[in-house]
Formats: sequence, structure tokens, C-alpha cells
Amino acid sequence: MKKVVLGVAVLLLIASCKQEKKEATEANVAEVEMPKNDWEILFDGSSLDKWKEFQSDSVSGAWTIQGDALVYTPPSEGEKRVNHDLVTKEEFTDFVLSLEWKISEGGNSGVFWGVNEDEKFKTGYQTGPEIQILDNDKHPDAKAGTTHQAGALYDMVPPAKDVTKPVGEWNTMELTVDHKNNRGKVLLNGTEMVTFPITNEEWNAMVANSKFAGWDGFGTFKTGKIGLQDHGNVVSFRNIKIKQL
Repeated sequence: MKKVVLGVAVLLLIASCKQEKKEATEANVAEVEMPKNDWEILFDGSSLDKWKEFQSDSVSGAWTIQGDALVYTPPSEGEKRVNHDLVTKEEFTDFVLSLEWKISEGGNSGVFWGVNEDEKFKTGYQTGPEIQILDNDKHPDAKAGTTHQAGALYDMVPPAKDVTKPVGEWNTMELTVDHKNNRGKVLLNGTEMVTFPITNEEWNAMVANSKFAGWDGFGTFKTGKIGLQDHGNVVSFRNIKIKQL
């Protein structure tokens, strides 16, 4: 009888081990199959928890949530001029950033990447390359050359064409920054606007031929923050999300 009981116990132990091994294998497979490049929501229309102002721990009243949009409204005339660039709390290296923007009449703004908050820098503009947001019809910057128009890599690479929606309508932008393949790309309203190198001699040559030549730190930070520019004009953003590559 003891032998029978012992035999049953051994069989149960073997079965248990097999089941545990099966479950562990299934868990590993599930882990492998889980998407690793899911979109992370940076702004969903209800919270600014993932943002702060440049070199600040908070967000001022210049940035407000209106409906499902994040809106920058310049302070009233007479108030001390303070830069209110908005930046992510988190830093990113290789990513796809997707958002919608809407510019005011005659307005100007931009989206930065690679922003560094060292105290020697006063704005996100000093380190972060910019994808231009602009009213191409009424802002004078549009007349300064195509590298200053909406969708451009500002002052370096012009957009392929003007596909912006009329002022007051939403534009969809997607920015890819891929250091592994030394490639940046911007889509605006589904159209490829610009592609460009982001490192090495090719990048350095573009910077040298721009207004940023000689700027300490400009475009040199491989890892940095995403920024939304305070250019003194009303601008709105919504559906901001990022996917790390």
C-alpha cells in the first residue's frame, strides 16, 4: 500500500512540475508577444501631469485646458515677459511623436525635441531643433523663406509643400527622430514634409549653414525633452502621444 501511495505522489509531483513548466512557458510567450512600442499618452485633454514649464516645476496660467485642447495664451500686455515654453517631464531619445495643432491668425509656434534644461539655457529654443508651426498666410516669418514655413525643420530644411489647414482648423503632425538610422522625418496632414539627418557631419553642416551656427548646445543632445513653444501667440494642441523606438 505504501508503494502505491508513494507512486501516486510521484505522479502528482511530475504532473505538477509539467503544469508549472507549461504555465511559465505560456507566460514567457505572452511576454514576448506583448507590444513593446505602444503609444504613451502625453496629453489626453484632461491632465498636464506629464508637463511642466521650462526650468520650472509647475505650469503657469498661460497654459490652460479648454475642452480637449491644451491652449497657450500670452499674458496680458504690461506683464513682465517671461518665457513659458512647455516641456515634458520625461526625456526621450528615439521616438515617433504625434499631435494635432491649431494656430491663431498671424500666429507662430513650434515643437522642439532634444531640449536641455541646464541653467545656462534660457529657452527650449536654444538647444531643441524646431518643427515650425505658423500661419503661412499672415505671419511675416513665412516671407523670410520656406525654411520658416509650417512643417519646416526651422531655418534648415524647407517643407515639400504647403498643406496647412486654414487658420482655426486642426493640423495633424507626426515627427520621427531615429538616431539609430540617423533620420528625422515630419508628416503634416498625411504628407511627408521633410526628411533630414540628425547626427554626425551631415547634421553639423546643416547647423553651420543656419542661424544656429555657433550656438552652444544647439541640436547636440541626443536625449532630451519634447517642447511646445511660447512664441507670444495663441496656439492649441491636442491628442499628444509618443511611441519610443
